Amino acid sequence: MADCNHDCGSCSANCGERQEDPGIQKAPMNSLSNVKKVIGVVSGKGGVGKSSVTSMLAVAARKAGLNVAILDADITGPSIPKAFGITEKAQGNDQMILPSVTKSGIKTMSINLLLEDETDPVVWRGPILGGVIEQFWSDVVWGDIDVMFVDMPPGTGDVALTVYQSLPVDGIVIVTSPQELVGMIVEKAVKMAEMMNIPVSAIVENMSYFKCPECGKEHKIFGESNIDEIAAKYEIQAVAKLPMNPEIAKACDLGAIEDLQCDELADLAKLL
Repeated sequence: MADCNHDCGSCSANCGERQEDPGIQKAPMNSLSNVKKVIGVVSGKGGVGKSSVTSMLAVAARKAGLNVAILDADITGPSIPKAFGITEKAQGNDQMILPSVTKSGIKTMSINLLLEDETDPVVWRGPILGGVIEQFWSDVVWGDIDVMFVDMPPGTGDVALTVYQSLPVDGIVIVTSPQELVGMIVEKAVKMAEMMNIPVSAIVENMSYFKCPECGKEHKIFGESNIDEIAAKYEIQAVAKLPMNPEIAKACDLGAIEDLQCDELADLAKLL
């Protein structure tokens, strides 16, 4: 670029001359862990079902025969243990932490597995949150994992930046809902991923429609979707649309997400 000052840290342009900050280093992984692929699950805003989609993707991948893990990076709003019905605390010592394991064998680490009371709020500033995520990556004995899903907090703030810079993220899945306003926020998440040179692997539109159990007709409760246009604009090939399904919320509330049958995400999990 003609007016480039070569200070990539202060520039949002994703040009051909962009370089990673040499001072940014990926967090190391311990010798007892080997994670082959890392997929971040993100959303531009809260309330779109990001954590439930993370959980269902992990369950689908596990059913496909893969060794699966979930790193719950939503430190201030952790919900993964609740979805899987995990009540026992994580174990460890000064050197390492052992993840909790769901009944189907998904290894999981979340701040709620370390708190004395799961309802205690986490009132920490950004740098501390980032440090915890790096510890979850470096100090947890994950073992051999085919795919790790990282459930990230909504938005494009400190934690998302920490995950993108500190973990070897292979791709991200953006979870959204049909409203046009949300579509604008989705584009923010896509552009942040582009800035960090991380590919968007897929978009999942949650609550896309309601299917009448009586007549089978699909009703667009939140209006017509524009997710296909956004995907085409950014050349994102994989798009999944999930119906409004009360059974998903019920399964998460009961800690029975592994018992839920969700065929809509099976193909996407295999692709990832």
